[in-house]
Amino acid sequence: MLRADEVDRAAPVQGRAPGLARSLRALDWLNFFKADAQTTVGPYLAIFLLSARHWDLAKIGIAMSLPGFVTILAQTPAGALVDWIARKRALVMWASLGLGAGCVVLVTAQGLTAVAIAQAVVAIASIVMPPGIAAISMGLVGHRAFARRMGRNEAFSHVGAVAAAIIAGAIAYWISSAAIFQFAALMSAGAAIAAFFIPDRDIDPALAREAKVESGGGIGVVSIRELTRDRRMAIFAASVVLFHLANAAMLPLLGEMLSAGSPAAAAPYMSACIIIAQLVMTPVALAAGRCADSWGRKPVFIAAFAALPIRGLLFAWGANPYLLISVQVLDGIGAGIFGVVAVIIVADLARHTGRFNLLQGVMNTCVAIGASISNLIAGVVAQQRGYRAGFLMLTGLAAAALVFFVLAMPETKAPEPAPN
Repeated sequence: MLRADEVDRAAPVQGRAPGLARSLRALDWLNFFKADAQTTVGPYLAIFLLSARHWDLAKIGIAMSLPGFVTILAQTPAGALVDWIARKRALVMWASLGLGAGCVVLVTAQGLTAVAIAQAVVAIASIVMPPGIAAISMGLVGHRAFARRMGRNEAFSHVGAVAAAIIAGAIAYWISSAAIFQFAALMSAGAAIAAFFIPDRDIDPALAREAKVESGGGIGVVSIRELTRDRRMAIFAASVVLFHLANAAMLPLLGEMLSAGSPAAAAPYMSACIIIAQLVMTPVALAAGRCADSWGRKPVFIAAFAALPIRGLLFAWGANPYLLISVQVLDGIGAGIFGVVAVIIVADLARHTGRFNLLQGVMNTCVAIGASISNLIAGVVAQQRGYRAGFLMLTGLAAAALVFFVLAMPETKAPEPAPN
C-alpha cells in the first residue's frame, strides 16, 4: 500500500498491482449497484403510498418530508464519521445493507411510524454511502488520479441508475409498485457484496481523508478553526446552496405538471425523465473528470450552472410532454458535472487537512438545505401562480447562482509543478 506522501509520484493506478486493479473493478460495481435504491425509493414512494396503501396526502407528506430533515441534520456528522472510522469498506457495506433493509420495511409496513423509521434508515444509509465511496476511491488512487476516478465512479453510478429506472418502470407497470422496493433491496445487497471485494489493505487511511503523514507515522488533522479560515469554503458552500435552490424542484415540478391530467402516466413519465437524464450523465461524468484535470475545476463547473436557467425557461414555455421530457438532457449535463466536480473541488479544499469527508458532509448539507427550500418555495409559487411562474422563479434563481459562482469562486486546482 502506498503512503500519502508517495502516491503522487506513483505510476498510473491501473498498472500498480493486480490486487489494486481488482479493487478498482469492485469499486466500479459498488457504484453501479448503490445507485439503484437511492434513485428508486424517492420517486416512487409517494406513488406507492397513494395507490397501494391509500394514504391521504397529509400522511404521505409527513413520510416524504422526513428524509429531508434527517439529511440536513445528519450530513455533516456522517462526513465526520467517515473520517473517523478506519474501516471505511465495512461502513459502506453496512450502509448498503441498511438501505436494503429499509426498502423491505417500506413495502411491508402499514403504519406511519414504521414507514417513518424505514425512511430514516434509508436516509442515513444514503447519507453515509457517497462520502464513504469517495473516501475509498481517494484511498485507492490518491489525489492526482482522483478527478478521473470520480468521473468513472459517477459514470458507473449513472449506468446503474438507468438500469434501475428501466427495470423499476417495467416492474411498476407489469407487476406492482411494491416489487420496486424489493428489487431495490436486492441491488443494495449487490452493493454490499461489491464493497466486500475491496480489501482494507488496498485503502490508504491517510489518503482516504486527505491527510498528511507525520514524521512519526501518524495522520495529521487540522482543527476546525483552521479549516474555516479558508474563505473559498464559504463561497463554495454558498454556491452549492444556490445551485440546488434553483435545481432541486425542477424535476418534481415537471413530474406534477406532466401527470396532472393523467395520473396513470405518472410512473412512466417519471421513469422517462430519470432515464434521459441518467443516460446523458454517464458520458458527461467521464468527460467532466478529464476536463476538470486539463481545463481546471471552475470552467467545467460553470457549464453546470449555465444549464440551469436554460432548462428552467424551456420548462416554463414548453407544452408538448415529449419535448419537456427531452429537456432533461440539460439536467443530465448539469447534474452529471456537479456530481463529479463538486467532490473534486472539496478534495482540493481539503488537501492535507485530514477533513476530506467532513467537508463532503458539509457540502451535502448545503445540497439538502438548497433542495428543501427549493421544493418548498417552488411548490408555493406553483400552487398560487401556476407551473409557469414556478419555473420562471427557479430560472431567476439559477441565473443568480451562475453570476455568483462566476464572480466569487476562485479556481481550486493547484498549478502543475514546473518540469525539472
